[in-house]
Amino acid sequence: MLTVICNEPGSLTAIERDKPLRQTGEVLIRVKRVGVCGTDLHIFTGNQPYLDYPRVMGHEFSGVVEDADSDSKLAVGDVVYVMPYLSCGTCIACRQGKTNCCTRIQVLGVHCDGAFTEYLSIPQAFVHKAEGVSLDQAAMIEFLSIGAHAVRRSNVQADKQVLVVGTGPIGMAAAIFASLRGAKVTVLDTREDRLAFCSQHLNIQAAVQIGEGDKQALADLTGDDFFDVVFDATGNARAMERGFEFIAHGGTYVMISVVRDSITFSDPEFHKREATLMGSRNATKEDFHYVEECLRNGLIPDAALNTHRLTLKDVAESFTTLLDPKQGVVKAIIEC
Repeated sequence: MLTVICNEPGSLTAIERDKPLRQTGEVLIRVKRVGVCGTDLHIFTGNQPYLDYPRVMGHEFSGVVEDADSDSKLAVGDVVYVMPYLSCGTCIACRQGKTNCCTRIQVLGVHCDGAFTEYLSIPQAFVHKAEGVSLDQAAMIEFLSIGAHAVRRSNVQADKQVLVVGTGPIGMAAAIFASLRGAKVTVLDTREDRLAFCSQHLNIQAAVQIGEGDKQALADLTGDDFFDVVFDATGNARAMERGFEFIAHGGTYVMISVVRDSITFSDPEFHKREATLMGSRNATKEDFHYVEECLRNGLIPDAALNTHRLTLKDVAESFTTLLDPKQGVVKAIIEC
C-alpha cells in the first residue's frame, strides 16, 4: 500500500508498505480522506514537540470499513471517522473522562504512525460510524472538535465578548463554536486574507489585523473592557504572551496552541484581573459527536473551509505548497 513518510524535517518520501493485519478488537479501514493539519505542517518543519522521526503523519481522517469483528457494531462498507487520541482508559485523566489528556496517550500521526497511507487497523473503541455526513465532512470532524472542546472548556455564554487570536483552521473552529453559543466574536491575525475569509464565511462581529493600533481597536470594540474569553490558536510563543493583554477583568484565557518554548506573563497584571488561565488539548467523544451533529445540521461552512485538495500520490512533491501563504490554504484534504 502507498504510504508517505516524513523521514526528518523537510523530507517526505512515498514508499510501499504491507497492508496491516487486523487484530481482534480492531477495525481495518480503507483510508479515503485525510485533512492536513497545522500539526502536520509543524512536523514537516520540525516544530512539533511530541514527536520522533521518521513518522507517517495524518490524524484527521475518514474512510470505509474493510473488515471488523463479527460482533462489531460496524459493518463492512460503513463510512467512519476516527478519534486519533488512543487513550489507555485507566489513568487519572481517563478515569475522569478526560481521555484527551491521557497520561499514556498515543496520537495517530504524532506518537505513532498515522493516515498518510491507504489502510489502517485501529482499535474499534476509537472508530465511529459517520451518520449523515460525507467523507469530506467526516475528515473535518477532528480539527473542528478541537475548537469545540476549547469553547466548551471556556464555558463561554451568549453575548459575551470573545477574541480568537490566530485564524488558522483551529482558530476558525473556535470562532465558529463560540458564535454558535451566541458570543460576540472578534478575530485577530497578521494575515489579511485569513481575516477576509473569516469576515465572509464566519459569523463574527469584527476582524482586526495585527499591527500598529490593534490594541486600541480591540479596546474600542469592547468599550475598553477587552474580552471575557480569549482563545490563542497562533502556535507562536510571543503571541501567546501578548494575549494576556486582551483579557477582561474576571476573564478567561484559553491556550489551544502548543509550542516548544516557555512563555512568561506579568503576575501582577494576571492577579489584578483575577484571570483564569487554562490549556485545551485535543477533544473528547462528546465534542466529536457534537461537531458531527453540527455538520449534519448545516451549521458549519465546511465546503468553504476546504480550500485545497490533493491526492496521496502527490503529497511528497506537493506538500511544500501548503506552507506558502500566497496559496490561501485554509483546510487541504488528501484523497487516498
